[in-house]
Amino acid sequence: MREEIIASPEAIALMRIAAAARDVQAASAALEKHFGDAGGTQPSTLELARFAAAMQELRDAREEFDRLLSQGRQD
Repeated sequence: MREEIIASPEAIALMRIAAAARDVQAASAALEKHFGDAGGTQPSTLELARFAAAMQELRDAREEFDRLLSQGRQD
């Protein structure tokens, strides 16, 4: 039974959301280092791009999960 739950599309979508949220958190922490008490330094383009990509992946993952849930309600 456990394998069926883990392999369900909803469970996979939730795992994608969790992974994306962790990526956003890590990218955010990297950006926060630039805005501490020691004064502000400009974050690198790579750090900003990483944060933007992580946020986009989180949005996409949530939209996919919402689509799966609404599809399940229609069936």
